[in-house]
Amino acid sequence: MTSRPVTASDILELARRTLAIEADAVSALKDRLDDSLVRAVDALLACKGRVVVTGMGKSGHVGNKIAATLASTGTPAFFVHPAEASHGDLGMITGQDVVLALSNSGESPEIIAILPLIKRRGAKLITMTGRPQSTMARTADIHLDAGVAQEACPLNLAPTASTTAALALGDALAVAALHARGFTAEDFARTHPGGALGRRLLVHVRDVMHKGDALPVVGVGTPFKEALLEMTRKKLGMTAVVDATGSLVGVFTDGDLRRCLDHDLDITATRIEAVMTRAPKTISEDALAAEAARFLEERQINGLLALDGEGRLTGAFNMHDLLRAGVV
Repeated sequence: MTSRPVTASDILELARRTLAIEADAVSALKDRLDDSLVRAVDALLACKGRVVVTGMGKSGHVGNKIAATLASTGTPAFFVHPAEASHGDLGMITGQDVVLALSNSGESPEIIAILPLIKRRGAKLITMTGRPQSTMARTADIHLDAGVAQEACPLNLAPTASTTAALALGDALAVAALHARGFTAEDFARTHPGGALGRRLLVHVRDVMHKGDALPVVGVGTPFKEALLEMTRKKLGMTAVVDATGSLVGVFTDGDLRRCLDHDLDITATRIEAVMTRAPKTISEDALAAEAARFLEERQINGLLALDGEGRLTGAFNMHDLLRAGVV
């Protein structure tokens, strides 16, 4: 292999050409989509087992990603290496599964070797190739055409545009199945509980609020001084105020305290209802914690009281609680 001098202009031009070829390859897929994709989605929705994705070489890497995308969007899926399938891993495939096999040429010997066994098991076979006349395409129950006019590689050899097209077609299949399945953002969060989206969609106010003995609350008629002690003990910068029936009638916050300091206040004689904020802002304990964070930010306040479905006081929280939960 010999090298030759290249200029910055040469490098940028080749990079732009690569992107243009790959963009054209993906764009061309739109005009070739037909009933085959609809039938493939129907097969995924009807699958009583798992979607088993397989592919050799670069197609295998793309297949791994497609399997992961399917699994995270409501279609249980996993990847099986075709060479390993011939040495025992074929036992992972059952008659209730759908097999999605990828190969640009459609002639990968490792996959062709296991096709008769897949068909004999009764599994539905979907293939994604670049050649509709290939062995894999002709053997399949459903064939998806991922062919490209040329590779982005200057030698037209290295899988580049073809792998991009296959990946995009796999995404189109997964997204179409997601929509047909009625998969929601909440469903997505349940498959991503460790991520930021999962925290935003799975954590509720009841999960972060202080309740029971940790809830700062005093009754109407409580001396101002005792209310301050309750705020100090519970460390939330506020205390709820309830009447004799336990119904919420007000809240006293750090902001209220600062306003009290501007007046000559007798902290021994003053009762909390004289200085509290009436009709305090509240939120349902069933609300998403992310919704509570937006509520606090929009109103530029630091804490909120939470109520149950019957309007009873059940908890309190502040922005620090939301930060600890990773919601903001």
